[in-house]
Amino acid sequence: MIKILLFARLQEQVGKSELHVQYSGQTVGELKGMLQQKYDFLLDNVMVAVNEEYAFDEEKLSENDVVAFIPPVSGG
Repeated sequence: MIKILLFARLQEQVGKSELHVQYSGQTVGELKGMLQQKYDFLLDNVMVAVNEEYAFDEEKLSENDVVAFIPPVSGG
């Protein structure tokens, strides 16, 4: 099981701040693709962290990983 943390607009679109999915052994990029298809949102400019370290699409996910999707935010 992988824990997914969602922030800002992603959290608003899904209606939850976290998800739990069976997805170990896949890559970050594959997880992004699955989420984009299931929830119909774009993750192109979103930063991804796995276990509190920034990650790239090629990184493999393992059981009990925590994946955070952090969209760009603007402020004043």
